[in-house]
Amino acid sequence: MRAVVQRTDTASVMVEEQVVSSIKKGLTVFLGVGEDDTEQDAKYLAEKIVNLRIFPDAAGKMNLSLKEINGELLVVSQFTLYGDCRKGRRPSFDAAAQPQAARALYETFVQLCRDQEIGVSCGQFQTEMIIRLTNHGPVTMLLDSKRLF
Repeated sequence: MRAVVQRTDTASVMVEEQVVSSIKKGLTVFLGVGEDDTEQDAKYLAEKIVNLRIFPDAAGKMNLSLKEINGELLVVSQFTLYGDCRKGRRPSFDAAAQPQAARALYETFVQLCRDQEIGVSCGQFQTEMIIRLTNHGPVTMLLDSKRLF
């Protein structure tokens, strides 16, 4: 499972010109599910992301987590995180999970985050979305449950 995590002041998801979810200060997570991912991958990333210390403390040092600042989480499914561009000019998505399996693990991830008592909003799975966000910092982290990077 892969995630692009951005520290955001605001973020929203639009589908067919309608805002379907939004958050204020917190994290926007673009989440990709790989074909070999399991619930353990979802657990690892949920725990890591909710407790990732990338918000500034009183001294301005990145030392506080989403939980500590009472921030919100916006989770958007993004299978293109498994796009392999090493050969040719068209990405291969062979390593991405099939939609049914991906949806199940995406929903597991979302529930695991909600279980940690934070506000969680979501995009719409397998839908073309417009994402608007204000990245603060900018701060963007790349995470992989297999610890490839």
